[in-house]
Amino acid sequence: MIMNLDSNNHSVFSMYYHLVLVVKYRRKVIDDPISDYAKGKFVSLSEKYNITLVEWNHDMDHIHILFKAQPNSELSKFINAYKSSSSRLIKKDFPHVRKKLWKEMFWSRSFCLLTTGGSPIEVVKKYIENPRDKVR
Repeated sequence: MIMNLDSNNHSVFSMYYHLVLVVKYRRKVIDDPISDYAKGKFVSLSEKYNITLVEWNHDMDHIHILFKAQPNSELSKFINAYKSSSSRLIKKDFPHVRKKLWKEMFWSRSFCLLTTGGSPIEVVKKYIENPRDKVR
């Protein structure tokens, strides 16, 4: 088995993460246009943090993101910056969402961030593509 590794000037690595972000109060407000918009914001902000989107999918109340990072990526800073900016911009550009949320937050304060560990990336991608299918 050949492992594909990334590299920079000083290291060789393979760092994949599965991030789940949930809408505040699990409100069912994410549709395809909002998901596409949030995805675009993720991609544009991620470049500044040496993060690359691998897979994206959404349900009505949460999103699944598979991304790869570099050792110098500041994950918590990136996630908080993304949640803050995307929350503000989604509410601005999709004003109907505000009616379904209380207060100002779009995303829940918490998030789930998992390393993919030894799982083959294709298995994680398949789960994100269709989380209702059982992956074996």
